[in-house]
Amino acid sequence: MIDTTTHQSWLFYLPLAQQAALLKDDLLDPVDALLADPELVGLVRTCLAGRHPASTRTGRTGIAPDRVLRCCVLKHLKGWSFRELERELRSNLIYRRFTRFDAEVTPDFSTFSRVFAVLSPAVTEQIHERVVGVARERGVARGRKVRVDTTVVESNVHYPTDSTLLGDGIRVLTRGLVRVAAECRRGAVDVVNHGRAVKYRLLEISRAAKSLTMASRQRMRDSYQKLVALTRRVVRHARDVVRRVASGRLKVVGDPLHVHAQAGLLQHFLPLVEQVIAQTRARVWGGDRHVPGKILSLFEPHTQVIRKGKAHKPNEFGRLVRLDEVEHGVVSGYQVLEGNAADTNSFLPALDHHQACFGHAPDLATADRGFFSAANEREAQARGVTQVALPARGPLSRTRAVRQKHRWFRFPWCGPPTKASTAFSGTWGGV
Repeated sequence: MIDTTTHQSWLFYLPLAQQAALLKDDLLDPVDALLADPELVGLVRTCLAGRHPASTRTGRTGIAPDRVLRCCVLKHLKGWSFRELERELRSNLIYRRFTRFDAEVTPDFSTFSRVFAVLSPAVTEQIHERVVGVARERGVARGRKVRVDTTVVESNVHYPTDSTLLGDGIRVLTRGLVRVAAECRRGAVDVVNHGRAVKYRLLEISRAAKSLTMASRQRMRDSYQKLVALTRRVVRHARDVVRRVASGRLKVVGDPLHVHAQAGLLQHFLPLVEQVIAQTRARVWGGDRHVPGKILSLFEPHTQVIRKGKAHKPNEFGRLVRLDEVEHGVVSGYQVLEGNAADTNSFLPALDHHQACFGHAPDLATADRGFFSAANEREAQARGVTQVALPARGPLSRTRAVRQKHRWFRFPWCGPPTKASTAFSGTWGGV
């Protein structure tokens, strides 16, 4: 059941609340006014109500929609993990007041993890559109200028190697089998802990990889052969348990719902582990380093390898995201790109999104030299963009060099502050 957004104050907490209200946070106080918007809270409420047909009136009382929204924003603003969010909410009065928990008990990290997962990408996009709509209504984001850029949002994963991925697969499948066995009759599911054998194989592979001699390569292939065979054995055992659970042939003496939940997790991880086995065999024995649909993490399977040409970090593991920024730092649009897409392919879609968002083309559009192409400049001007500030690559002609020295080209974001921006910075401090 969804909790109400009206929270009654505790009598003994009122004196402390009066003193806590004097504590200020320059980052959170402007955001607090924005998150009080009823439409934002309504979007979260609708999303929470969609978990089950009776979620709005039955079941245990969950976290209120306004608290879910505020906790989610706080987590992402601070860059915390779920455990850090739980710890900070327990100990900090400013964060308690911001999230509207005050003197009430705060949820644990697992509850935050499950609730935040309900906020789907579609709901996140609707929340962002509402924030941009509020910025338009207050005259902060008029859409006269737009700057386009791409960045890599890295996943929280360890450096992906085939050996560590195989070890992760054995560990995850074994953990699920142990939990299933705990709910069944003794001896119904025999689980072998291969942790020590996996550790030895990983150490052997790590030592052999430090040398490029033929003997070291052969030792590494032999260790991989043992590790892959061990992984396939665990996969076959997990598949057999899943079939027995589905057919009802497994004698369960504990909670059947818990058994089916663990069987669902095994079904989720089994194809990923099999893909890791396939890509390991293709690389180690076939020499193929570019396997289609390569898995880089069992827990973040959407992770991809991104190469942006950085000398200090040639490979980044995450997703490439396009960001569109208008006046006063308002991000008017974003798009999660597929693979390591070229920046030149993202400029015109950004202009199309700007047209749909603001109803008109920007007067000035700028990006870094990675977005430059003569076709992009022509298409932007055809769409109604008066000034296109895309630095060209390579040697410049005299006409091009003179154009790129103009003030509007070199400093596209410079300009006198407007009344709207001054009022907005005093109210929110930016979106």
